[in-house]
Formats: sequence, structure tokens, C-alpha cells
Amino acid sequence: MQFARDYARTLKGGDVVLLEGQMGAGKTVFAKGVAAGLGITEEITSPTYSYMNDYGGRLYHYDCYRLTSGAQAEALGLCDYFYADGVCLVEWASNIADVLPAACKKVTIKKLSGEEREIEYDI
Repeated sequence: MQFARDYARTLKGGDVVLLEGQMGAGKTVFAKGVAAGLGITEEITSPTYSYMNDYGGRLYHYDCYRLTSGAQAEALGLCDYFYADGVCLVEWASNIADVLPAACKKVTIKKLSGEEREIEYDI
């Protein structure tokens, strides 16, 4: 959480961050930390069934696990938010790789043990 809060300070509106990691690695926890770092006080939940949660236009949190193509993301209107003023955090981005903006940042979370994680990232 603290790392994600600090990472949020490096982000600006329009940034698209791809969150990579196996199921249960902590991608949604990372999103909670980024939200806190951006000053968002709403409860951050996984958008598994809604595909994307909008937090006041400041943060768009995607879960593309159930999508099978970029065409599906486009049909749902999800791609429009990549070009808005908020920060986009995209879980399971590989499922919609063909519609992602060219300049994306990437955070990879590797679960090492129970609470221990290794995080690789772009600034």
C-alpha cells in the first residue's frame, strides 16, 4: 500500500498504468494505494463484474480478466477513458492489448510469499 501511495505521486492525468501479476498478487491492493496517494477517499473495490470503476474522473480502475479482445473493450466504451484526464489502472491488460495507448506505464507485482511482494515498475 505504501509503495503504491508513493508511486501515485509520479502519476498525472492521462497516464495509463498496466498492472501485471498473477491472480491474488495484489493488483487491487495496489489500486487502493494509488487511490489513497491521489487523495481519493472512496472505498476501492475490484471492478471484476463492472469491468471499470470510475472514481470521480480522477482514477479509472479496470479489470479486463473477463474480456477476450480489444473490440469488446471498445464496444463497452472502456477505451474512451484512456484519453480522459484521470489516471487509468488496467488489470489483465494483455486481454485488450490491441486497443491500449502506445505510451503506457507498467507495474508488475510478483507474489513471493504470504505478504511479501516484489514490484517492478516504470516511472
